[in-house]
Amino acid sequence: MNRRLVLGIVVVGLLVTFAGCSMFFGGISDEELDREQDYEDLRESDADVAIDVEGASLIGGGEYRAVYDLNGTEEISMSESTLYSDQAVDVHAVRYWHENGTELTGSELDIEQESASTDIRVPDGNGTLAFSGDSTSKSFQIGMYMQGSYEVTIPEGHSTSNFLLGGVSPGGYDREEVDGQEQLTWDNADSSISLRYYNTRDVPLFLGLIGVVVVVGGAGVAYYYRQVKELEERRKRMGLDVEGGDESDDDSPPGPR
Repeated sequence: MNRRLVLGIVVVGLLVTFAGCSMFFGGISDEELDREQDYEDLRESDADVAIDVEGASLIGGGEYRAVYDLNGTEEISMSESTLYSDQAVDVHAVRYWHENGTELTGSELDIEQESASTDIRVPDGNGTLAFSGDSTSKSFQIGMYMQGSYEVTIPEGHSTSNFLLGGVSPGGYDREEVDGQEQLTWDNADSSISLRYYNTRDVPLFLGLIGVVVVVGGAGVAYYYRQVKELEERRKRMGLDVEGGDESDDDSPPGPR
């Protein structure tokens, strides 16, 4: 075999190997962990976990901010289930506050990301942890990384209340409007939180679409019914038996024909 060909195969193999290792062990960069973010409003919440979901724009995706009052929890392992396996959750703008208010950035914490999970370990489980992540435009889901009371605020101008367009899981929550935004609270959430929400301005359009479908469908049924009746009348005028044969068949004598 040509030596250059063999050398080329070896080089490609090494590149693929190192690329795979880099992807597996690369983790989250310090720049992402230390990104600027404001969590002050969420830190004022009475819930153990306060989350604010921001809607997507025309030029970018959505984002969420989450603040955890750890209550003795020293490690959080974050993963999300896919069709085939669990995969790590990407986070950025990580912060930790000691009880005395001292702040640490994400790069100062022990954070490891592998293929199946992102693990965050804090110096003291009595502090407060915050991080941000990406979300889609009409839905939000986050794992049960820590039990306790949860408070989730969805984007302004959106709602989960319509059972056709929205949805909330798990049950046992309270819904209220706070400063013009829908807020969902659980006294003690026991499973992953999953939301499906919609822009309230889309409801009239949705109802209008249903109205158009009903009108068009009704008109189609009426037209079909009218065509059937006209066909029956035409058969009667032609002397045909609508129920299943013409009159000459009924007057035929018995026996072979």
